[in-house]
Amino acid sequence: MTKPTQPIPPGHEGLIPHLVCDPCSAAIDFYKRAFGAEEIHRMPEPGGHRVMHAALKIGNQFIFLNDDFPEACGGKSLSPKSLQGTPVTLHSYVPDCDVAIERATKAGATVLMPAADMFWGDRYGIVTDPFGHQWSFATHIKDLTPAEMEAAMKEACVPAEQAAG
Repeated sequence: MTKPTQPIPPGHEGLIPHLVCDPCSAAIDFYKRAFGAEEIHRMPEPGGHRVMHAALKIGNQFIFLNDDFPEACGGKSLSPKSLQGTPVTLHSYVPDCDVAIERATKAGATVLMPAADMFWGDRYGIVTDPFGHQWSFATHIKDLTPAEMEAAMKEACVPAEQAAG
């Protein structure tokens, strides 16, 4: 074994999301259809039933995936399905968030929050993939100063009964 020429492989700088998907092979196929992901590599476990590690690229960013391996985690399943949800949302700025959400929906995602113009200057929406992971998409549509954003936030967050009164 030789020592690598650099400690961080090219293109792997920064944070890389690593998702537990059940089943991982189906998630890889979904991410290709829904997000235009490119499969870089896949490493099946001995016997080939589950994926120990896979790397995809969505745009120019890596995302890693693996199947659920409860036997390696103290008997606990760690997929969002088994945990009945996730507190994590994967976010991506795209040229047209409506198009991104429509593509994901056609591939099998569920709209959690339809795209809408937001007070912070983005058009933004959220989908949940068939494996329980949440994905948000945004397209920046308006530059705002901090004061304009604060005023827009206050207006957007006024309770309905207060706005009507």
